[in-house]
Amino acid sequence: MKEKRYIFLLILIAVLLGPTHARNLEPTVEQALASLKPQHLGIGEIKLKSLSQQKGNRLVIVMNDEFSYLPFREELVKRAYNTVRSILPKNLRHKKLAIYAGGYEISRLIPFAENHKRFAVKCHRPIVEPVNRLYTPDRGLLNRHIALWQSHGFYFEQSLDRWEWQRARIFQTVEDLYTQSYVMPFLTPMLEQAGAYVFSPRERDTNGHELIADNDNPATYRETSAGKERWKEGGIGFAHRQQVYTDFQNPFTDGSFRQTHTTTDPHKEIRACWHATIPEGGRYAVYVAYHTVKNSTDDALYTVYHKGGKSQFHVNQTMGGGIWIYLGHFDFEGGREARIELSNLARKKGRTVTADAVKIGGGYGNIARRVNPSRIESNPTLAAIDYTDQSSGYPRFTEAARYWLQWAGFPASVYSPTQGENDYVDDYKCRGEWVNYLAGGSSVLPDSTGLNVPIDLAFAFHSDAGTTLNDSIIGSLGIYFTGKERKVYIHDVPRQVSRYLTDAVLSQVTDDIRRTYEPQWSRRGMWNKSYFEARVPEVPTMLLELLSHQNFADMRYGLDPRFRFVVARAVYKGILKFIAAQNGYDYTVQPLPVSHLRTEFTGANQIRLAWRAVTDSLEPTATPDRYIVYTRVGNGAFDAGTLVSDTTCTLTIRPDSIYSFCVTAVNRGGESFPSETLSLCRASNEKEVVLVINGFDRISGPDSFEVDTITAGFDTRKDFGVPYLCDINYIGEQYEFRRHIPWRDDDDPGFGASRADYETQVIAGNTFDYPYLHGRSIVRAGYSFVSTSDEAVAEQLVDPSRYRMADLILGKEKQVTMGRGTSGYAFKTFDRPLREAITRYCNGGGNLFVSGAYVGTDLWDNHEADTLGQQFANQVLHYTWRTGQASVSGRVKPAASPFARFGKLDFEYYHTPNAQCYAVESPDGIEPFGKGSYTIQRYGENNISAGIFYRGDTYSTCVLGYPFETIKSEVQRDALMNAILSTFNENSNDR
Repeated sequence: MKEKRYIFLLILIAVLLGPTHARNLEPTVEQALASLKPQHLGIGEIKLKSLSQQKGNRLVIVMNDEFSYLPFREELVKRAYNTVRSILPKNLRHKKLAIYAGGYEISRLIPFAENHKRFAVKCHRPIVEPVNRLYTPDRGLLNRHIALWQSHGFYFEQSLDRWEWQRARIFQTVEDLYTQSYVMPFLTPMLEQAGAYVFSPRERDTNGHELIADNDNPATYRETSAGKERWKEGGIGFAHRQQVYTDFQNPFTDGSFRQTHTTTDPHKEIRACWHATIPEGGRYAVYVAYHTVKNSTDDALYTVYHKGGKSQFHVNQTMGGGIWIYLGHFDFEGGREARIELSNLARKKGRTVTADAVKIGGGYGNIARRVNPSRIESNPTLAAIDYTDQSSGYPRFTEAARYWLQWAGFPASVYSPTQGENDYVDDYKCRGEWVNYLAGGSSVLPDSTGLNVPIDLAFAFHSDAGTTLNDSIIGSLGIYFTGKERKVYIHDVPRQVSRYLTDAVLSQVTDDIRRTYEPQWSRRGMWNKSYFEARVPEVPTMLLELLSHQNFADMRYGLDPRFRFVVARAVYKGILKFIAAQNGYDYTVQPLPVSHLRTEFTGANQIRLAWRAVTDSLEPTATPDRYIVYTRVGNGAFDAGTLVSDTTCTLTIRPDSIYSFCVTAVNRGGESFPSETLSLCRASNEKEVVLVINGFDRISGPDSFEVDTITAGFDTRKDFGVPYLCDINYIGEQYEFRRHIPWRDDDDPGFGASRADYETQVIAGNTFDYPYLHGRSIVRAGYSFVSTSDEAVAEQLVDPSRYRMADLILGKEKQVTMGRGTSGYAFKTFDRPLREAITRYCNGGGNLFVSGAYVGTDLWDNHEADTLGQQFANQVLHYTWRTGQASVSGRVKPAASPFARFGKLDFEYYHTPNAQCYAVESPDGIEPFGKGSYTIQRYGENNISAGIFYRGDTYSTCVLGYPFETIKSEVQRDALMNAILSTFNENSNDR
């Protein structure tokens, strides 16, 4: 309405002025077009550059670049023309009107217009293709190749003779790691689960171990033969001859590779086999290396044997030869051999299959750097210094792209354009060169030398600088480049398609953020600028500056995993929509994870698993068609999954084995992220069945605070937050909270400055797998168990009254908000439906064990006090809150009580950030309430009550102010669970 009133006023002015010259119209036209700018668009002032009458009865309006930053669609273009026509005097209305901005007529700025020339890429066989995929994402990103990188990385600064970050340590992170927290756990899997193969110029595995198996090392490699079929020498290849590499040394020229011909006859199958002993159980990335030769096969069959069974892939060896090619992440058992095999079986016989090396895990950086001789020559005073080669000493995933590309076998011309003189420049320049080397020789870059990969697009994920002293958001910016001398890609496709990519992604990101967490999120515009990363790649390319990592208001969102998920999903959706439009097909967005997961026994050896699909309010196409149920037995790994069409599944189990399940939703766009993991076990000699309720859903950023414009920051000592699975960007606590302290240097960054004692570590978060850990202790106490989500209990999809004992997992659940709090609160420990369900259960004779760090604080001292929740805690669970932040020692000791089984239980729980389990910084001090309730445990350093046990006439409860699963010792967890369940049983028998 405001815009319409403004335009009406301009029309009135034009009528009053009557016939006029074009020059006199300039202020009116400028104001009219400037009025089209949406409020949330932070793009600077829109200005008119010129308005002229030209030959051919044309009236041409040229606006400044800021006007081109508007997200033009057909409707907006139409409004722009109608707005101008409505204010033109009669003597100009017959003119042919054209409005230009950014060098283009504005209808050419519409991303998905039908008349645009498209950057279409055809690829029938991608570089890596799973053999037994359970779904076909033919409306996703099937057979697409995407070059994706996160900003910066740890690098060697020659002027200081040291390794350092490229950005400052601020707000508990550094940009070199921060953008990885979007790209690695969220964006890359989304693209992959939509069917794309994602290339990265940085190490993508955070595992600190790295194992190399190679044909040049007989201890890690062997071959099979069949009759006359043999492997033979192929030529120069990879060998791991040294611990560190210097200058321009290339490990892919230090050894040899093997080769043979493909066959379609199983009797002539031969295999190359790589093997290595896994030093520590865990999840490892697996990479393979081979060579592209004349007549290479396009379906080399690789098999990875791992803890969950085996996974097979067809690798197109006509592309990507001579570098590390990522196959996937897999679980391996410590002390056992990992095995990867390559077969010569293929669709066509007589082609060549090559075998070189295998890399397992991420490892630590092995590229050593020193001050370049040219720097010493230009400054003779440096000659007296004895410079030595230095490797970073950091995990490889933290390092800049320049070093990964050297280790991965790329030419020095790609990773070091400065020829070793400046690693900082090499790093930002190598990314564009890397894209072109990947694509060189393919259909998208046929006249260049490279790896023959038809890259569909390149995407750089950055965060920006800039601060505000209040709560205002810096917001998001997109950067692209349409070229100067050469303004086209292959087949004369205009480089303007990079603007379409930028508009699609930036629009999706800002729209989704505004609809979910921050309605005032700012869209800063789309810069058509000659940034090296945008200018050099010969495929559509975008740089996203998501937010300011230097601005507190932005980072209150940016440190929250929920925000990262929404942003990553928005980027994925923008990329999907762009590629679908360029290649002329209808897209479908992969579904959201399912919810309300639950399990139950339906017979002696039969179980039922059920769940609920989740509607995506932001995307109508993200509807599930089917589901995949993944199963894990015991301490193994999840299998390859079973495809089902309904939201229930009946399975047969073996007694005395713990089964765990997670579920994903699939459609023609791809596969969702997994659900939480639920577990169950039927014990042969069960005493009875325990219901485990998983109420720990929280993922969030750390606690934050602000005092006007004076101080602000993040308080990890009070609450570190809860990472999604793990945190790979945390570097240490913030120590500078004064807003007015300016940046002076990256070593003295002012407000937000943070420590560096955790920057090489991966920090454990919420694995959503705690019913297994609780259940294992329940089984050892002699009980069977099933598990369910707390939502299923609260909505009465599960009847707890069928079970005489229940275990409610609350972890670090507490109600939290994000940023300014416009999206409300989430993750309350005891919301009304759950309280009512528990009350019914207890009043019906059910015995309940509850553990969590905020079982009291969330009801008494978190935002507004919850009086009904407090009454529930007092009168149903029979505890009251004494204090939050009750302990910093992580030690619990027994207290004298009528319940003898707890008398000798003394143990430790995780209370500082670590890689094994999420940490409890602020456990609750809780005390007994009412008759029959007693303290059973106290915190080690101050004797504050840590847990209570209540014995009543009808039921019993046990409540702990710290999470059970954070107890370090498995033996101690078993002993505590046995004491709780046994005391429940004794009390029931007494009653």
